[in-house]
Amino acid sequence: MPQSEFDILVNSLGSAQRGAQPTLEGIRAAMDRLGDRFLPAADIAIEAVSAGGVPAEWVRAPGASENMTVLFTHGGGYCIGSPRTHRDLVGRLSRASRARFLSIDYRLAPEHPFPAAVEDAVKTYEWLLNQGVGPSQLALCGDSAGGGLALATIVALRERKYRLPAAVACISPLTDLAYTGETLVTNEALDPISRRDTSSALARRYLGGQDVSRNPLASPLYADFQGFPPLQILVGSHEILLDNSTRVAERARAAGVDVDIEVWEGMVHIWPYFAAILPKGQEAIERMGSYLARRLAQDRACG
Repeated sequence: MPQSEFDILVNSLGSAQRGAQPTLEGIRAAMDRLGDRFLPAADIAIEAVSAGGVPAEWVRAPGASENMTVLFTHGGGYCIGSPRTHRDLVGRLSRASRARFLSIDYRLAPEHPFPAAVEDAVKTYEWLLNQGVGPSQLALCGDSAGGGLALATIVALRERKYRLPAAVACISPLTDLAYTGETLVTNEALDPISRRDTSSALARRYLGGQDVSRNPLASPLYADFQGFPPLQILVGSHEILLDNSTRVAERARAAGVDVDIEVWEGMVHIWPYFAAILPKGQEAIERMGSYLARRLAQDRACG
């Protein structure tokens, strides 16, 4: 990415990210401005829907199959972001996978702390099943905290004895709200998008004072991965959350899960979000789209 564009990208997060004591209102406004900078293509169809009481958007690229559905949970530390801020990313994923996406507006903390986000994701999954979407036609996907939420949703669905989806695909997932791992320190100077102090402050708001930072529904790194569906993880080598991904991949593989993890050299947190100005971001979206299309088509053929 040209340095001038990268500077614009980082500056668009505003002083809310870089300040010593960022306010939640400032961070939310910065995320909204970022979403307004990256708008979906004109041919992406967006339709508001109530998914079992959870506000959501259907996002469809031309040619998206009604027989392949992806439940998308946006990032933002469980405190910021919305389907609106992620429309470009989701539209690009729909185009790359030729699947329709349901992007959900789950409740945010601190107004709605843990486990509200998980409850909303489960409720939306139930709604999709009630709409006639079979698990073999369905995948979960998310970025950052949304990636962690996608994994936590699998834990919750398994606890409730639901049939699990065909696959889970995560971009830079936040999986450890206890904030352990070496790359929090070793990559601190390399990742301008995600800061440990800001990220952990958002996590504390989500946890709401509860001592649950290692609860698998909050931090899926600590989950039992037995029986998990196939998993794809895309993560950048410069991310402070790199260990969040590599350790999940290790634990899932040890439990017999089919794991496809790609560490993209030189990339920072949620780089596919910036595909409009970052070619490597679009390349990653194409990789994830191909994975989702393959998994959904494979399971549909088997089912």
